[in-house]
Amino acid sequence: MNPLEGIRIALQSLRVNRLRSVLTLLGIVIGVMTVITVVAFISGLNGFVAEEVFNLGADVFVINRTPDIIINPDDLEDIRRRKNLLLDDMEAVREACSRCAAVGAQVTAAAQVKYGREYLTGTQIRGRTPEITEIMAEDLESGRPINQVDVAQARPVAVIGADVVDVLFPLVDPIGRKFSINNREFEVVGIGASVGSLMGQSRDTWVDIPITSFQRIWGSRQSVRIMAKAASEDSIEVAADQARAILRARRHVPYADDDDFALFTNDTFLSLWEDISRTFFAVTIAIASISLVVGGIVVMNIMLVSVTERTREIGIRKALGARRSDVLVQFLIESATLALVGGILGVLLAIGIATGLSQLTGFPAAIRWWSILLGLAVSTGVGLFFGIWPAKKAASLDPIVALRYE
Repeated sequence: MNPLEGIRIALQSLRVNRLRSVLTLLGIVIGVMTVITVVAFISGLNGFVAEEVFNLGADVFVINRTPDIIINPDDLEDIRRRKNLLLDDMEAVREACSRCAAVGAQVTAAAQVKYGREYLTGTQIRGRTPEITEIMAEDLESGRPINQVDVAQARPVAVIGADVVDVLFPLVDPIGRKFSINNREFEVVGIGASVGSLMGQSRDTWVDIPITSFQRIWGSRQSVRIMAKAASEDSIEVAADQARAILRARRHVPYADDDDFALFTNDTFLSLWEDISRTFFAVTIAIASISLVVGGIVVMNIMLVSVTERTREIGIRKALGARRSDVLVQFLIESATLALVGGILGVLLAIGIATGLSQLTGFPAAIRWWSILLGLAVSTGVGLFFGIWPAKKAASLDPIVALRYE
């Protein structure tokens, strides 16, 4: 049996019976399309999360009262009972952590900012120490950052984000001008460089003020977020262990008990995200597999119908000298070709959907060649697997009975 002849027959069958072909391939198209689309979005998100969301730096770690993501709901009550982290805790880490190059603290709240008749609600107000700018490697467009004197004297000064500039000061230079945060007056001393949006949400709607000024508005008992930069990437584990030991001693945590605070590095965040995305991927693949199985069953049914419709043809081929293996290979090639065509259509639809949604919504997507090859291989494998029974049925037909078939 010439493989090209089998492929030609399969394609001709698709062309002649268009509606039946569409219904036959629908399950395989949906399954392959789902797999490749999900891989594209998860791959895009993995890269985006690594570069934009959790890009702390390989030498930075964060200490917070509670984890940013709570996986086990049973731990929620214990987490809520934890003591707050205070500025004194940050100072203790700064003084005793010999492998830390910089240690700072930050605390956030949402408030209204106003200048004249212009105002902006829901603005992120970040009370921080000067070290945070160095630790996070943040740039300024103009002006100066918050310094130690500002913190020591609780000065009413602020560094503002690009969106705050656009709303409050569209036609004037903000440096030196005064605006209000919850009706308290602050002077603009710096403007942050624009960093754009994240998943459609602007990251430039913020105001930085000295952490002591923040505490005068919202109180000093609010838990702070401690951030530290190790002396080098190689020493981050040692620096983190030093900070952990200092806080455990200050908070009187028994030796055998777990930490009553959360310590994260960039790798911690990325590992947690990868676990979440891996679970989501596995569930989606399981659902897509159902579509592939259904598509395979439909291919098998159509091939059985094809065997019935072409009984006389099979009889003639056998009468002319075709062996059982020739007929078997012919129908396997046809079923694999049908499934492969469905796989190709699924790949094209997946690329179109992923690219289109990425351009329309800004949602990150990355088409992986291995996922395309995997989709085509799986669809072809499904065609071969579910084509075995129809092929065996066709190969086992008696040529005399087949020639008499009406």
